[in-house]
Amino acid sequence: MGNLDALIKDLVIANRILAREEVVDAYGHVSVRHPDNPNRFLIARSLAPELVGPDDIVELDLDGQPVRDEHRSLYLERFIHGAIFAARPDVTVVHAHAEDTLPFGIAQEAKLRPVIHSGSFIGTEVPVWDIADNFGDTNLLVTNMTQASDLAKCLGGNSVALMRGHGFASAAHSLIEVVRLSVYLPRNARALIRAMQLGGEIKYLSQGEIEARNRGYRPYSVETWRSWEYWANKAGCGHLLSRPDGEQELPPKR
Repeated sequence: MGNLDALIKDLVIANRILAREEVVDAYGHVSVRHPDNPNRFLIARSLAPELVGPDDIVELDLDGQPVRDEHRSLYLERFIHGAIFAARPDVTVVHAHAEDTLPFGIAQEAKLRPVIHSGSFIGTEVPVWDIADNFGDTNLLVTNMTQASDLAKCLGGNSVALMRGHGFASAAHSLIEVVRLSVYLPRNARALIRAMQLGGEIKYLSQGEIEARNRGYRPYSVETWRSWEYWANKAGCGHLLSRPDGEQELPPKR
């Protein structure tokens, strides 16, 4: 299987996992840079992630425009991906609206920080991007490259940026990493909200704990592959899996 075909299958799996784990619903998207052209990226056409198949993947340039004739509708906020790819040559991207992350982009005194070990990947603190700061009253959607570039600037070298009243954008080195990050981000947020409800002082992960956790992480370790395989089978797309060594995974037993 060629690198492009394999990557498209992984992108389909990523869409299905994010949907099954309720990071995205009818809205939200994940993208990956084209393996042969760093100035292009792959993303689904405008379709609910749970329904995405290989034929739904389209190729866009870093301005969010299709590189071939494309008569199907595209995601309105595809510019988010183009701007982050332009700013960060090393990442894949997710944009989603997971409900548990939303309060931390709204409540100005409540900061989203890691409190569970699998939340270490979000970094010490998550920046918040407010579209109103530079663009005034909008519908809160990122509909052009100027807005998207401003979001990418806020994200900077971080793993996640929250979008006030909207959702989040996340970035990581590979699909398996950005999916893992995006799955555990709302879980960390949920744990933090519940701890706040209990009252008292919150004990966040220390910088040393974050570094120790991230230092030991390998994206294609046995442990990480176990979660990818589990999530893919749970999402009904285990038959699309290829092991890291290229060996095709067998369909799940019924």
